[in-house]
Amino acid sequence: MKCLSFWQNVSTKRKRVYSTLLVLLVTILAMAIGSFTPLGQSEAQFRSDALNQTINESIASNTLTERIFFNNFFITLLMFIPLVGAGLGLFIIYNTGVTLSALSTIHGYPAYLGILELMATPVFWLEFVAYSIAMAGSIWLFRRILQQRLSELKWTALSIGISALLLIIGAFVEVWLINAASL
Repeated sequence: MKCLSFWQNVSTKRKRVYSTLLVLLVTILAMAIGSFTPLGQSEAQFRSDALNQTINESIASNTLTERIFFNNFFITLLMFIPLVGAGLGLFIIYNTGVTLSALSTIHGYPAYLGILELMATPVFWLEFVAYSIAMAGSIWLFRRILQQRLSELKWTALSIGISALLLIIGAFVEVWLINAASL
């Protein structure tokens, strides 16, 4: 019961921050579960090849930054769909973990090293915070719609803007890291 009294005594802005942090933890857990999903060699190779092909095509056409941003932003917008977006987001993040599993299988390193390596980059934190804002926003929007409080739309718009900014920064940093790794 102390937990409920804590929640009731906290401002709405803090509730938003706390719910986003909780979603961030759940999101990291979903990615970790995905990364420990066992894959056969052929499935792992297929996922690895698809990822490499996408990256190489985008590098060749000089559109990698835009492709990363628009892909992540589209996914983030889906995550804002009231209530459904949070579930969809967790499924997408789980599949990100499965792709990590594929890479660890192909390159012969333990899955936990892939997670740690990814979490050591600013790209991980920029993207996952954006996704967590979206999924938490999805839940908040659903709750406010049920309460017929459409003023939540201004918070949703602000959250979309913040998420977009984080993803733009993340796309530039990710391309920089990809280019630095290929030197």
